[in-house]
Amino acid sequence: MGLSKQAKVLSKSQIESVRAYLRSNRNGLRNETIFLLSVKSGLRSKEISGLRWIHLLKSDITLDDSISLPNDVSKGRNGGRIIPIHKDLKKNLELLFGQLQRKHRFDPFTDYVIQTERSSNTSPQMITNFFHCLYRKLGMIGCSSHSGR
Repeated sequence: MGLSKQAKVLSKSQIESVRAYLRSNRNGLRNETIFLLSVKSGLRSKEISGLRWIHLLKSDITLDDSISLPNDVSKGRNGGRIIPIHKDLKKNLELLFGQLQRKHRFDPFTDYVIQTERSSNTSPQMITNFFHCLYRKLGMIGCSSHSGR
């Protein structure tokens, strides 16, 4: 990929501005968590959409300090990896996990981390579109779902 095609990297002040904007809107916790999974963990859209709670939990069903990303969720055969969970992301994940645990039929072994109101999971394209619309709405030119990576 040529230099002109690379996504812009977000500054600390831009990250804080985006977080404040996301928290002030509908589904703020979920949307801020999507953003933090990209910015603080470097996950791709495909990885964010395929992330399940089982990848984040210890054996006692509490949140771990790292994401155990398997190959099938990642980019390819050797794409699986262990990713430390940033403290800001961990706070969001704990709140989101608490919300979802109160839902009827929540299963930490099979449920996806990112869910919509109409579906128990989301697609990589929906995550990519989320970032595209977010950055366009905030006037951040050259930013994309890869800006967090």
